[in-house]
Amino acid sequence: MPRFIQAHATHPDPHMALALAGAQLEGQRAGMTPTLGFLYITAAYVAQAQALLDEVRQRWPGCGWVGASALAVSAAGVEYFDEPALVVMLCDLPADQWRIFSGRQPLPHDCDARSLMLHADGATPDLQELVGELAQRCSSGYLFGGLVSGGPGAVQFADGVFEGGLSGLSLGSDVRWISRVSQGCQPLGRERRVTACDGPLVTGLDGQPALDALLEDLKLPAYTGESSSLRQAMPLFRKTLVGLNDEPGARREYGPEVRVRHLVGLDPTRRGVAVAEQVREGELLSFCERHPDAARRDLVRICTEIRAEAEELGTRMAGALYISCTGRGGPHFGAPSAELQWVQHALGDVPLAGFFANGEIAHARVHGYTGVLTVFLAS
Repeated sequence: MPRFIQAHATHPDPHMALALAGAQLEGQRAGMTPTLGFLYITAAYVAQAQALLDEVRQRWPGCGWVGASALAVSAAGVEYFDEPALVVMLCDLPADQWRIFSGRQPLPHDCDARSLMLHADGATPDLQELVGELAQRCSSGYLFGGLVSGGPGAVQFADGVFEGGLSGLSLGSDVRWISRVSQGCQPLGRERRVTACDGPLVTGLDGQPALDALLEDLKLPAYTGESSSLRQAMPLFRKTLVGLNDEPGARREYGPEVRVRHLVGLDPTRRGVAVAEQVREGELLSFCERHPDAARRDLVRICTEIRAEAEELGTRMAGALYISCTGRGGPHFGAPSAELQWVQHALGDVPLAGFFANGEIAHARVHGYTGVLTVFLAS
């Protein structure tokens, strides 16, 4: 039966923070011999990333290490924004049920993985395609994780310290988990099919100009050629996002199949809208906005579903990883640590570690403004 233990600390000195977290972990070990560790640090500690990795290896010898740096990190009921902090989670998963990979140690083509936990740099070329290819190499087709955040120089831990590219953890068939995606946006209007586009510029939706559809959903007057009307509405445009989807169906709220992207520009001449992704004809598109209340409801829903499924399986939740968007967390929900406190309230006393990402990975997609919660189950 796998065990997970977790600790977190904040201190101007990263080694003092690790000492504080280490003391907490030693008080919880009760004879456990950890085999795998997760280490998440805020950007303030990046310069000491290698020294911290050396120290955790010395404290817990024989442990493999994965993790990342981020704008903010999280633990059970706690978020650390705008302060130096770290989170450490240890577990004793059997060594034959996981494998750490990176650019230095690529994932073998014959790797027998059920799923992959992935950390990535958002500047990696063709990232979405790489994520899709990796999903095809595991039996469940499921990936979970996120993109490092916190500015230039963000690092990944994968039995070493790396900048750029991809790294993570392959998990074997005996590692049981339940994972869900919580959306943070709500559609403003109906889904429309992309009928004309040129890369990121969408010019036709259901046969009508895309700009006209945007103005309709925002309940703004139709565009008559006067650019001043568009300039006046620019603050509203800046708050508007786009949901892309390949799976048709009536939906009042977004599910995990929807990818949220930024609306990055308008083309009045072609009556088009520009999206922060290459768009394909035939895709479904809807305009949306961030919505704290809808995000809270959806987060509570996925936590409740995970807990109920674990109970139906007759097992307990042993540990969890939670990757949320840098645009979420307490600053978005209105109170310090609000997001992680809701997770803790819904799941109960489950050891949890995570970070706030520049994009979240779930299934075979890179998401935005979501939370990806993965709970590991007792064998």
